[in-house]
Amino acid sequence: MDKTLIPAKGSAVAAENIFPAAKLPRLLSLDALRGFDMFWIMSGEHVVHAAAKATNWPVLLWFSGQLHHTEWNGITFYDMIFPLFLFIAGVSMPYSFHHKMEKAGVTDPMDLPGTDKRKIYVAMIRRTLILLFLGWVVNGLFRFDGVENTRFASVLGRIGLAWFFAGLIYMNFNLRAQLYWFSGILVAYWAAMLFIPVPGYGAGILTMQGSLESYVDQLLLPGRLHDPGHDPEGILSTIPAIGSALLGVFTGQFLKLNSEKWPMYKKGIALFVAGLLLIALGMLWDLNFPVNKRLWSSSFVLLVGGWSMVFLSVFYLIIDVAGYRKWAFPFVLIGVNSILIYLAAEGMIDFKQTSNFVFGGLINLACATWQDTLAALGVVCTQLALLYFLYKNKIFLKI
Repeated sequence: MDKTLIPAKGSAVAAENIFPAAKLPRLLSLDALRGFDMFWIMSGEHVVHAAAKATNWPVLLWFSGQLHHTEWNGITFYDMIFPLFLFIAGVSMPYSFHHKMEKAGVTDPMDLPGTDKRKIYVAMIRRTLILLFLGWVVNGLFRFDGVENTRFASVLGRIGLAWFFAGLIYMNFNLRAQLYWFSGILVAYWAAMLFIPVPGYGAGILTMQGSLESYVDQLLLPGRLHDPGHDPEGILSTIPAIGSALLGVFTGQFLKLNSEKWPMYKKGIALFVAGLLLIALGMLWDLNFPVNKRLWSSSFVLLVGGWSMVFLSVFYLIIDVAGYRKWAFPFVLIGVNSILIYLAAEGMIDFKQTSNFVFGGLINLACATWQDTLAALGVVCTQLALLYFLYKNKIFLKI
């Protein structure tokens, strides 16, 4: 736990309204977007599902449907939550490395002295190993069911690995070379998935059982897979996930750019337009290589990367450019402790039982139709109360 207060002035934004006596070394919009992203999986989805059931309103029924993963090809809002988090981790990288470069007196990570680079590499490896371990914990490592019943692939593990390799590319290559890496990863993955034959299936079979990604997992991934013969966070599909993190790295470098030609509002608009272009490219590639979260297809990287840029541009323009910050405070509470609340919501804390203890009597007095919705809102309030307590006491889980 890091018990230092997050500063309130960043390289591009002042956030005195929310963080009165602090300095914020990263964009406030980024913390808010991270919190918005995490909100849906920590409890927000249950509020929408319950409200849709209670009201039968078409809009809520549609959104409730969006808060489920697609079976295979296609995409929903829920499918974008994981890659958006990975994109945000990439955006943060140039900001977090900036302070290390300032101390070394350089402006480019490639110019860092060898000693400083080694320290960063050690920190990156440590962070990745911690995320891999926490992913195993979430998967039930301490149930001690044996290696064959333990799932080693995980969401946190993929975030750690993709972030790590994106960081290596950022540390050792200039922007042009980084773009080559990004393009090469997506094209190479597309070529491998379509042209390398799988024993018993052949080449280009993009099914759950017959894809090259599934074959590699069956061959190399120890323990239990998420599905019979397939894991959505498997080995091969982690490679294009590096591309998702790199899109964030490109975005972070652009937003950090200090140039009179690029005032903040222009950056926000440019980011929005770039997002739309990536969405169009992803939809175009979908004709040949379907958008598929489980395979983390190259078209999926472009499409979701585009939506990630659109989301960030909207938050950036509203919060950092226009200065409307107070509404985002609940999301900021989630965003600055996102890993902690993810671990807690995944089973380490029974928020439902705590909420029922506090609000259960009042909820039982309500109309039966709305009790599930109120119970879900009670969980949200309980989680936010914990996060606010941690924030007020300057407790932040840093990995």
